[in-house]
Amino acid sequence: MESYFFLIPVSLFLGLVGLGAFVWSLNSGQYDDLEGAKERILLDDEDVD
Repeated sequence: MESYFFLIPVSLFLGLVGLGAFVWSLNSGQYDDLEGAKERILLDDEDVD
């Protein structure tokens, strides 16, 4: 029971950090051009020697 006093705040903190990272990625435009990213993977023409 005593471990709950430690584990619950830690899990809430980690959840808020994950949510903050997700909101940051939305606001910084990480998901704006999904079609372009899909096509850039296929059309990457680097020469291999």
